[in-house]
Formats: sequence, C-alpha cells, structure tokens
Amino acid sequence: MTPVAVVLDIEGTTSPTASVREDLYGYTRARLPHWLAEYRDGAAASIITATRELADTPDADVDAVAEILRTWLGSDVKAEPLKAAQGLICAEGFRAGELHGEFFPDVAPALEKWHAAGIRLFVYSSGSVRNQRDWFEFARDRELASLINGHFDLATSGPKRERDSYERIAAAIDVPAAQILFLSDHPDELDAAVEAGWSVIGVHRPGEPNVPRPPHLWVDTFEAVDPDR
Repeated sequence: MTPVAVVLDIEGTTSPTASVREDLYGYTRARLPHWLAEYRDGAAASIITATRELADTPDADVDAVAEILRTWLGSDVKAEPLKAAQGLICAEGFRAGELHGEFFPDVAPALEKWHAAGIRLFVYSSGSVRNQRDWFEFARDRELASLINGHFDLATSGPKRERDSYERIAAAIDVPAAQILFLSDHPDELDAAVEAGWSVIGVHRPGEPNVPRPPHLWVDTFEAVDPDR
C-alpha cells in the first residue's frame, strides 16, 4: 500500500549529525548567557522558570540557568526548555545568514519526487518546531520548507521512543497508521513507530553513529526508499 504520509527524522537521517551538533548546538552554547540575560523579562522568562523547575533549583540566577542549559546541551538532554531556547536563539542566526540547514545530497530530490507524487511529508524531531522550520526554510542550496506539510517535536508529540507519540502524530495528521512511513536512523524510534502500527525504514548514513538493528529494513540513501514497496 502506497503511504499517504512520510514522516522524517532530521539528525542522521536527512542531515549530518555533525552539522546539527556543531552548528546549532555551538551557536546556542555561545549565545545562551547573553540571550537569557537580555530577554529574562520577555522571551526567556518561561524558559528560565521551566529550567529551574526541571533542575529542581528554584533559586538559580540567570548565570546558573545558563550553565544548566549548557550542561544539558553538552549531554544532548532532550529537555523542552533547552529546545525552546535553542529555537529562539538559532532563529536569529538563520535570519542573519549565520546558520543554514545542511542536508545529504539525495534528500532534496527525494522530497521533491514524493511531494510531486502527492505524498504528504512531515518532520518529527527532538529539535523544536521552530528550529525544524528554519532548518528546511534556510537550507543551504535551496529552501525545502514548501515541501513539508507539518512539524512535530517533543512538546507537541512527546518522546521519540514512546508508542504514544506516534499515535498522537497519526491522529494530528488524520492518516491511518498503516499508511504512514517513518524514516529514522535510530532503532528505538523505529521500534516505537512499529508498535503504533506505522511502516518504517531505517536510514544508516556512512559515518553516522547509530548502528542498524533487526528486524527493520535499512538503507543508506533516500534513493533506495520506495514508498510503494
């Protein structure tokens, strides 16, 4: 059965892990202290509060909150206040031309082909929806945002290794689980999607860290993905 929707992971799947970790993480790390201090009574207020609550440090000042967020960033903790801060900080970098979405060369042609065939395309990543949209809109070679029908993150859908998250996405896009194909480099995410009734294909790019694991089908390029299989 041809899928009605293809849901894409970003890091390690559409884009090199290094580009996300070095570019987005590095940009965020360098600007966090100043950004929190500048917007402590505005855009950063809810992030500061949420970080204090999550870290159980109610009296942490702005500098301490910045250090907590930087520690989480270094450990790749999937914390919502960190992802929210990263989305807002990096939005400035994308619009200033200091950041660009980086994609494997086979991704754009595949997305264009699937989009032209009437397949709806969605993104589900631990990065904030705002970061996701900017990543596709400000892609280095050409904008890809116009090909994407919607975005999902931890705040909107939940953790990527839990079945319920995929059930929420299926309900949100109003597509039967059996007609959704999920592409990801992480075996645990594929397992959770299968539990929710989705079809899955693992994507293992050369040099990427996650190791393929049975029983899933694995490919190393989107050129090998046949939604009609």
